Amino acid sequence: MPGGAPPAGHFVGATSTQDDVGTFNGGSYRISHRDTNTVLTIQLAMGCPLIAKPGAMIAMSPTITLRGAIRFSMKKLIAGGELGTSTFTGPGELLLAPSPLGDITNIRLSGSDTWSVGKDAFLAATQGIVKDYKSQGLGKALFSGEGLFVYKISGTGILWVTSFGAIIRKDLVDGEKYIIDNGHLVAWNCKYVLERVASGGIISGITSGEGLVCKFTGPGAVFMQTRNPQQFAAWMAAHAAVA
Repeated sequence: MPGGAPPAGHFVGATSTQDDVGTFNGGSYRISHRDTNTVLTIQLAMGCPLIAKPGAMIAMSPTITLRGAIRFSMKKLIAGGELGTSTFTGPGELLLAPSPLGDITNIRLSGSDTWSVGKDAFLAATQGIVKDYKSQGLGKALFSGEGLFVYKISGTGILWVTSFGAIIRKDLVDGEKYIIDNGHLVAWNCKYVLERVASGGIISGITSGEGLVCKFTGPGAVFMQTRNPQQFAAWMAAHAAVA
């Protein structure tokens, strides 16, 4: 390429806003109205369950049964995660959406892979998906933008994740490295370390992780969001103060 730049890597989702449709054991789904007002529409067969983030439901058929459960744990309490879960059982139609302006994408798990998912990124999952909280270490908790605990997702089925802004997928081959700014992670199944790429003041480095990025190493894939919630909150606060 001109200037010796490497060829563009594999991106999925950066320019794609068409509907995403598919099927699973016990139903089908459609992801529409992308990429900031996205809606997940699910058709559930008789007796087919689906777990979802509490408060994500927009609407549903009267034939669907909704059951809520509270599962207390110290990890969830410390992490600020949801103590409750919502289980929808078919038959019928179910509409789900995230709270922020963002996109939705699906991740299919075959039973042999494990994904890390930010606690705000989980939206829904089919039966067969196992969801648990895992600690990712103090350094990553402070500066990765994901907190001390993230979801560890395994099992067999479909997982739907959501973002703030649009979702981009980056696939990495074995040994390939890629840098992502902290605060933009959605889900990943490869290892990463925190690395400083720019020098800054001591105060900014401690309080905001200025200059710190997440350096991933393949093989694997990373889902990113195009907006950083912390930076957006700071932008809103600054403009509200000016107003």
